[in-house]
Amino acid sequence: MNRILMLTCSLFICIVGFSQQNTDNGTIDTLEQSIDRLDDIVKTIQKLKISGYIQAQYQYAEVDADDINFKLANRANAIDKDRSANFGRFGIRRGRIKLIYQSGISQLVFQPDITEKGISFKDANIVLKDPWLGTNLLTTGIFLNPFGHENIYGTISRESPERSRVNQSIFPDSHELGFMLTLQPPTTSRWNILKLTAGMLSGTGVSPQISTRMDFLGRLSITKTIENNARFGLGVSTYLGGVQQTDAQVFAMNDKQFVLESNTPKNIGRYAPRQYFGADAQFSITTDIGLTQLRGEYVIGKQPGNSDGAYYFKMTKLPSGPVFMRRLSGGFVILTQAIGRTPFTAVVKYDIYDPNTDISNDDIGVTDSQTGAGDIARSTIGLGILWDINPDIRFMCFYENISNETTTELKNLKDDTGRITTYGYEGQRKENVLTVRLQYKF
Repeated sequence: MNRILMLTCSLFICIVGFSQQNTDNGTIDTLEQSIDRLDDIVKTIQKLKISGYIQAQYQYAEVDADDINFKLANRANAIDKDRSANFGRFGIRRGRIKLIYQSGISQLVFQPDITEKGISFKDANIVLKDPWLGTNLLTTGIFLNPFGHENIYGTISRESPERSRVNQSIFPDSHELGFMLTLQPPTTSRWNILKLTAGMLSGTGVSPQISTRMDFLGRLSITKTIENNARFGLGVSTYLGGVQQTDAQVFAMNDKQFVLESNTPKNIGRYAPRQYFGADAQFSITTDIGLTQLRGEYVIGKQPGNSDGAYYFKMTKLPSGPVFMRRLSGGFVILTQAIGRTPFTAVVKYDIYDPNTDISNDDIGVTDSQTGAGDIARSTIGLGILWDINPDIRFMCFYENISNETTTELKNLKDDTGRITTYGYEGQRKENVLTVRLQYKF
């Protein structure tokens, strides 16, 4: 019995020991698998970059401020029901989160914009780099419109509240839908200072494409550093597009009025030309008084519209009615000066936009000329101060004084008491805007 008991105990100990060995091996295998999975997760996370910013602001605007300087929902002034009062509002101008996933030669970019007006998308694109130099890119989806320098100058760095009036007018969205090719020599080449960008765009901003034809955009730029404390850049851009016509009639300017240039059924289905040409320049230098930056841009071209003005090029359907062709010009100059080693920067900006260069002042609005408010030129003088509280937080205070062409043919409208209910253009409209903004980036 003792022998049987000892044999039984020995067998039990052997079984327990063997089982424990298998359990330890299983635990080690499971742990190794978990480590491998965690390593894969870490490598995936390392490919993902998350950034963003919020711009909270208060604006106080005079009664006739429009949606170029005074940003409101639905392209309308919130005070239309009370044209006698100025208006102030608080809002989120931009609230963006940018996700960039980089894997090998491919990159995925996704950027929603979240404000009190809702959610929209500013970036949703795929970028492919060439596997040899890594400087040539193919981009497709929704991306920044590369016409000129201001459009690609990030809003997070911009020293004024908004883009210039000319760029906001011809490109209501700073982003476009389409595909784009960027060519640049490698950093080891002396020609790396040159960059060529060309693409085909839908022409409707961040909206569905409404015609089979796409617009061409091209930009050639040069950027060079001088003696480590100065930098300059030059660029030329072209936009060659069109808007599909749905009417037989086309009007053009002749002797300060719109005249019928063509009236044929063949016009229906043709594309009214939408063409812009731009030049831009940038210069910056760091001295004992701080960083000085000077940038400028000028655009000329022609674009279609109706009798009220140029088309709003963020359209969701083809425009109806006769086409009215206009020639335009516009541009801006901005000077920023850092105040020594303080966190403050002074800003001065001059902005001008003429939607119809063939007519001006009292010739606008003349009976039977078919011209009107959509042909009025405007200029803006902006003065601002920036306070970079820390690398992530910026405070902006910016005042814009806006002037318009005047014409006695577009008079103020008054009610029975003599109160102006709608301001015309016989004098300066009340459009000045004050913007106070706090920006936080991460």
